[in-house]
Order: sequence, then C-alpha cells, then structure tokens
Amino acid sequence: MKQAITALLLGLIAHGASAQVPAPPPCTSPEAKQFEFWIGDWDASFRNPDGTMGVGSNRVESMWNGCVTQENFTTPLPLPYFGRSWSVYSPRMKKWQQTWVDSGGAYLDFVGEFGEGKMVLARDGFLGNGKMGKQRMTFYNISADKFDWDWESSEDGGKTWTLRWRINYTRKK
Repeated sequence: MKQAITALLLGLIAHGASAQVPAPPPCTSPEAKQFEFWIGDWDASFRNPDGTMGVGSNRVESMWNGCVTQENFTTPLPLPYFGRSWSVYSPRMKKWQQTWVDSGGAYLDFVGEFGEGKMVLARDGFLGNGKMGKQRMTFYNISADKFDWDWESSEDGGKTWTLRWRINYTRKK
C-alpha cells in the first residue's frame, strides 16, 4: 500500500511539474515576425493623380511585446494627410490582420499573409466609385533599406486589378 501511495504521489508531482512548464511567449513564432522588415523610419515617395511627385514619411514600431506593428503615416502641407494602422498575426487564422484609420475618416480592415517575398493584405469593401469590390495592398521588392507598396482595387471579384497608388519606401538614415 505504501508503495502504491508513493507511486501515486510521484506521478502527481511529475504531472504537476510538467503542467507548470510555461507556455512560449506570445508573438514569437516565425510568422509573427514577418512584418519586422517594416519596422523603422521611412521616407515615402509617390506620384499624385495630377502627375506631380508626392512625399511622406512613415514611422513603424513594434509594440506590446512584439505582438503589434503600429504604422504612423503622414504627408506634409499644403494638404496634410495622416493615417495609422495596427497589424497583428493571428495564429488561429494563420493570417495577418490590419486595421487602418486616417484623417479622411476612413476605417479599413484587412486580412492577408506573407508569401513568396510579399506581404499581401486584402479586403472587400466600397470602392471610390461607390460600388462593392476588392481592395488590396502589396508590400514587395523588400530589402533592408527599401520596398515598394501598391494599392489596388478590383471590380470583378479579383480577376483583374487596377493600380491606384504606388509608394516607394526608403529607410531614413
């Protein structure tokens, strides 16, 4: 009897010890680090609809133990524009989620993933013409000091895409 109680106690102690092994810290998976290329201070250049060149800046920070990537986009006077996004990796969905808000009153929500050297986030929503369609942004040509970003829309369910805005990002020195 004494041996059975000892064996039971040892089993409970061993089980309790293994149950107390701490879980890995959140947001440490390789997928949760896929947006790290974006962290830093960036100069942004783009072509305006009238053909003139536009410039802006973007500060992107890792927050909350590396679980959130926060973007702060601005363009200067005479028509200042401000936007902010928050991006998180969802292990359950195995996708990235991003929420964007800006000084024009926009609220946009995206879902996407990183693959083949590109981060692609997309959504269904109202297009500039008031019709429902698809919108996506693609981060590509990614290197340590630069990348390109495209904003596109589709009116045919994603069969064809129209480029709406291209930004060339260069890391500030």
